[in-house]
Amino acid sequence: MSNETQLFSPFSIRSVTLPNRIVLSPLCMYSANSGMASSWQFAHLSTFARGGVGLVFAEATAIEPRGRITPRCLGIWTDEQAEALKPTTEFIASMGSVPGLQIAHAGRKASAAPPWAGGVPLEIGDTAWGDPGWQTVAPSAVPLADGWQAPHALSEVEIAETVEAFAASARRALVAGFKVLEIHGAHGYLIHSFLSSLSNQRNDAYGGDLAGRMRFALEVTDAVRAAWPEELPLFFRLSAVDGHGWEIEDSIALAAALKARGVDVVDCSAGGITGAPAFRAQDDGKPLPKSGQRPLGFQVPYAAAIREKADIPTMAVGRIVDPQQAEDIVVAGSADLIAIGRELMHDPFWALHAAEALDQPDAFALWPDQYRWAIVRRAELGQYERT
Repeated sequence: MSNETQLFSPFSIRSVTLPNRIVLSPLCMYSANSGMASSWQFAHLSTFARGGVGLVFAEATAIEPRGRITPRCLGIWTDEQAEALKPTTEFIASMGSVPGLQIAHAGRKASAAPPWAGGVPLEIGDTAWGDPGWQTVAPSAVPLADGWQAPHALSEVEIAETVEAFAASARRALVAGFKVLEIHGAHGYLIHSFLSSLSNQRNDAYGGDLAGRMRFALEVTDAVRAAWPEELPLFFRLSAVDGHGWEIEDSIALAAALKARGVDVVDCSAGGITGAPAFRAQDDGKPLPKSGQRPLGFQVPYAAAIREKADIPTMAVGRIVDPQQAEDIVVAGSADLIAIGRELMHDPFWALHAAEALDQPDAFALWPDQYRWAIVRRAELGQYERT
């Protein structure tokens, strides 16, 4: 019999044990109504639980209305929004998967149209996508790019209010039934915009040197960790490099500080501070203009470096598409978890197919009861015999 694979080995964090190392990366669906989950969220997320994914993250979920990327983004700034997510978390858990939530604030990248409509900025009051467009906020009044509004620079009082909004969202996430929480500190959104010297031009305690630019991220983490139960895991997503001054050494320093504050896993992505593509770990830092030009696993070296030098578990993400590729990353110790996004959208049963491809013992046992009998019958008949 084949040996157990590392990809399908359990992973315990605090009181939570993931059944395998496969994670649905948070995927924005732009299908909520004034922040309220619709039937789409249930249908979308339940698919991956049926498909055997160990940790199923809901999309980037806004902590306040102006924290949404688009008017159609999911929110958790009200108790009603939390209640609307309960059927989804209950179903995910019933399938043996673990429900996770990423809490986020879009900052200066907010008030935009969905990507299929170009992702263009919406003017204040524009109702083309439901709720009216709004004034964006950021550490400094620096627009994302030409054509984007100049954001309102948050005062220190407003920063404190935003920190509390993150904490309040964490408390609601618990009520909604989530067992893993992630703080979104990447991709040019609010927390990342405080970290970057490109977007953070403050001269107070929240700007200037690395310690000043990290202050907001660490205050959010402290508040969320205090609001989130001690026995439940906390993740933090960061852009390991952004091509505009934030380097891997900065991420290692941040990861070490996050670990000291109770973060359990660092989710290692890259780029996004200007809306440009992410960056390769092995090249000279030049942007890759098309996603198809990014090599497989192009961000894995970031996860490996942070895991080793900050001594914290990491999650790798970015063009991980093949089961053996994912297995090799875990076996090599480059990352503890494998986050998959677009490949899971393409094949929601990727995890179950990966178990077969890797000769995981009793691979068919991973299928839900409602499917297993038919899948086993199909295998007994032969792949091409459809009767």
